[in-house]
Amino acid sequence: MIQAPSSLTKYQGMKVLVMGLGLHGGGLESVRYLARHGAEITVTDLRDEQTLAPSLESLQTFPSIRYVLGHHDQEDFKKADMVIKNPGVRPDSPYLAFSRRIETDISLFLAHAPARLIGVTGSKGKSSTASAIHWALKAAQAQGLFPGHAYLGGNITVSPLVFLDALRAEDTAVLELSSWQIGDLKGRVQEGVLDAAGKPQALLKPRTAVFTSLLPDHLDRYGTMEAYIGDKRILYQGQDSQDLTVAPDDPWGRSFLAETQGRPLAYGEKPLPGDRAGGWLADPQGPGLARLEGAPNMPVEVVPAQILIPGSHQKKNLLAAALALLDLGLPPGFIRDALGNFPGIEHRLEWFHEAGGIRFYNDTTATIPEAAAAAVRAFTTPVVLVTGGTDKKLDFTPLVKAAVQAKGVILLAGTGSDRLKPLLDGAGCPYQGPFDSVDPAVNASLEVAQPGDVVVFSPGCASFGMFLNEFHRGCQWKEAVRRLTGKEG
Repeated sequence: MIQAPSSLTKYQGMKVLVMGLGLHGGGLESVRYLARHGAEITVTDLRDEQTLAPSLESLQTFPSIRYVLGHHDQEDFKKADMVIKNPGVRPDSPYLAFSRRIETDISLFLAHAPARLIGVTGSKGKSSTASAIHWALKAAQAQGLFPGHAYLGGNITVSPLVFLDALRAEDTAVLELSSWQIGDLKGRVQEGVLDAAGKPQALLKPRTAVFTSLLPDHLDRYGTMEAYIGDKRILYQGQDSQDLTVAPDDPWGRSFLAETQGRPLAYGEKPLPGDRAGGWLADPQGPGLARLEGAPNMPVEVVPAQILIPGSHQKKNLLAAALALLDLGLPPGFIRDALGNFPGIEHRLEWFHEAGGIRFYNDTTATIPEAAAAAVRAFTTPVVLVTGGTDKKLDFTPLVKAAVQAKGVILLAGTGSDRLKPLLDGAGCPYQGPFDSVDPAVNASLEVAQPGDVVVFSPGCASFGMFLNEFHRGCQWKEAVRRLTGKEG
């Protein structure tokens, strides 16, 4: 049983082992946070010093940290008072069996955070939705429409430990949470805190739980869709009637809304049946509408017809954000204007360059086939699709159907591309590659694209092998495009 500390003073002199330093997010910030609070820290990571150089350099202000790189030593796990586990580490790792107590950066945050919590999860769209909520809250707070300050963290590569010490009760923390991060919190309770029924209160109890689209993902780790969705369900299992659960009007979403103890609110592409409160799109090119409790015949516009990021799937993400914001008491007109000005975020269908009349997009966080397919459908102009990578044992049918509609298809090398090639051949869809580096993929796209076209890098696969992670992959793509096309745009 993982146990949470009752106060920050418990870290003073504590022997902490951080398993998985990484290059961004939880591991690195766990080290910084615990070092500032007096812990004695050992860092262990299977990657070597050269790979981890940026993180190691940023920790030079803490000279007492001990490093074990390139391998793990079970004695370190036995001696540690507490192990901080990176979400990417499987819970059944044999090294964790030697640990007395296991935490994550998220569990440390939740044990001490006094602020209102908005949790966002899903297969795709969770980063955009969490960022849109944060964007609107910051705008509202700047205008005096909402109290406190808004913070954004979690799976979006910003550990919430970065802002934990600054949090106050009137603030709002928006956390994007992956299934792995949520799964690590299963069965966790707040030490010494009871809920209204006199039972221990869940460590994860968001004021608002928001679900974006649920699609097959990480089946190489989970084995079944049910196991994957099972971890997602934990997001709302600590809620009560004072809280809100927002979910898509689809089979998985409806199961969440039927099970949650929070107030259920659905959204989808069509008007909800009867007089149910929730949200829907007037049509793919139209605005997002919301129907409020007690006003069944008066839907209000909360997402404008024209938004700054392409695709109806992005409009649905903004609709989910709008429902969460409405429940916090923000005016519909303000929400519509704020979300209409939301610029999107890096690595998510990000327009970053134009050269020779060709627009280039970076959608590296499209790590499942459905996401890459949505990227192709997001545009009304001809699309040259750069895709492929490492296999996650997912069904490539949606990606193949979209690829047939693309003007050209370029593949990056990887086990996923090896599976994709015969499917493209069977569909009569020509392609170039697979290429084992980014530069030839960029050059191949330039041979196909013409002025007025878009080139979209949307892999639909994991990034392992050729890149450190999907963010490194996206940065490599952007750098190569700019270098090979000049600095225009």
